[in-house]
Amino acid sequence: MKNLGAATVSAGSLSLISSLGMIRCSPKSRKKPNVILVMTDDQGYGDIGAHGSPYVKTPNLDRLHRESVRLTNFHVDPCCAPTRASLLTGEYSARTGVWHTIGGRSLLRKDKVTMADVFRSSGYKTAIFGKWHLGDNYPFRPQDRGFEEVLIHRSGVVGNSWDYWDNDYYNDTYIRNGKPEKCVGYCNSVWFDEAIQFIKKNRQNPFFCFLSTNIPHAPLHVDEKYSEPYRSQVSNQLANYYGMIAKFDEDMARLLRELKELKLEENTILIFMSDNGPCPWYGGIKIDENGFVEEGFSAGMRGGKIWGYENAHRVPCFIRWPGGNIGVGKDIKKLTAHFDLLPTLIEACGLKRQDAGAVDGISLMPLLTNQEAQWLERILFVHNQRVDFPEKYKDYQVLTERWRLVKRESQELYDIQKDPGQKNDVADQHSEVVKALHQKYEEWWEDISQNFDKYDEIFVGSKMENPTVLYSHDAHNKNSDRIWVINVERDGKYEFKASRWPEEANKCISENREGDIIFVINQAHLSIGNIQSAVDVSPNLKFAKFNIHLKAGTTCLQAWFSEKNNNNKLGAQFVSVERLGPADPVAVGQYLPSNPDHLLKE
Repeated sequence: MKNLGAATVSAGSLSLISSLGMIRCSPKSRKKPNVILVMTDDQGYGDIGAHGSPYVKTPNLDRLHRESVRLTNFHVDPCCAPTRASLLTGEYSARTGVWHTIGGRSLLRKDKVTMADVFRSSGYKTAIFGKWHLGDNYPFRPQDRGFEEVLIHRSGVVGNSWDYWDNDYYNDTYIRNGKPEKCVGYCNSVWFDEAIQFIKKNRQNPFFCFLSTNIPHAPLHVDEKYSEPYRSQVSNQLANYYGMIAKFDEDMARLLRELKELKLEENTILIFMSDNGPCPWYGGIKIDENGFVEEGFSAGMRGGKIWGYENAHRVPCFIRWPGGNIGVGKDIKKLTAHFDLLPTLIEACGLKRQDAGAVDGISLMPLLTNQEAQWLERILFVHNQRVDFPEKYKDYQVLTERWRLVKRESQELYDIQKDPGQKNDVADQHSEVVKALHQKYEEWWEDISQNFDKYDEIFVGSKMENPTVLYSHDAHNKNSDRIWVINVERDGKYEFKASRWPEEANKCISENREGDIIFVINQAHLSIGNIQSAVDVSPNLKFAKFNIHLKAGTTCLQAWFSEKNNNNKLGAQFVSVERLGPADPVAVGQYLPSNPDHLLKE
């Protein structure tokens, strides 16, 4: 078991209550409770009617608010992939290898046990619908991490260059259990439709459903009937954002209705949360240069997604469980976090876990069942590390019940109970508090930074996925070069196809998105280990092909295009890697793998 360090302070003795074996379910439950975890993308704490928003109307979330226990001091990471990694493992995201949303740092380390692994090993049916954002290749895909039923979009955003070609939220192609499938309807409705079908199919068995919608994340696409009611009150951008939340609320009503009609309400734990605060650039709020909200509603909090301060990481979290004796309409103000949900569910559902368990999260069952006398003071940490290798002292916050130590340009201190809007920096008046919290940060960093120099290798040549398509968002970047760290699982003859567009786009390497020929490309390059290869290509080719014999092992891969005899590079966005058969012994003998450290750190 890892050192708890400063992660849970004196509450550390509670952190592994549920990982030591079977915990009895609620006495009212005749079988293990079902679990539905619903998570929105970029929805702020203030973007719910019940939280005081003067704009957005959310009657069904308001109803769920009334019927739930509400965690009103609940914190996540300041952006999406780290939050998902922490939620699913019960650990700080930095321990899991996920501290960014791109650049090879959104891949959930293959040795981490996920929430779906735990549920599945305890006899639950498991499924995810919507956004995954923790790896699109083996061994990082959701079907590799405990989920039996999978329907997701690729990468982090529907419609970006790495998602399936031409997805735009309507009638898109998503990935079902590793295969593309055309779906009919608006994205959020598709996720809810699939979740409801999964619940109906498995209503006689305990199930875990992760309904992880991609809205209200940009691009802000939604039918006009949802956004039009807000256009007279706010900007068009915010109106679209609120319209997406209104659409989500409508679909949420369908889920609540189905649970009632299927008589599953009583024995289903339904959790609603968001993955981070609202986005100041493409959605939920507009803020000034100091992080104060100029447009939108933030429930009085400062900051936003990535930006920092409370509104970056304090999000809604409702827990409804009628059969669990946890009550309704109750606010829990204690400091809680996303990594607490896994140990909470392990205890609530009587699950078994074979590994050491969640070392950072604490079961919230004492709070949910009114045993607050057992809850001790704790300290939590939030940081923003959108870099290849995490940097100490970069954009961090130390949280206690009373204090928020915020590090941006300098260290700032806020008494969050007296100053929830973080307007008055009192660092000068409480230097001893600053010193004490900074020391806790030092201890925490020492604890969580043990594996920051490791890489999460995408496997190629595996029987689990062959061919493998490498996407540029999973490539590390150094001096504008894209470098994939891969694990060649088996010796063999490999075919590489480098392209600027996904195969389904049917576009030439010299085209832009609109189909205009704008690049003069006549040479393609591949670098893998000590092998450097260049081939002449014509501008109307869709990809450049290379055949290379490789040894098994870890190595680095680069692919790019250029004008002949010109040093300018145009990086490949996609590289397909397929093992065709056994390797030629002579050819393999000429190959030497490359050291990722040499390419990425030096």
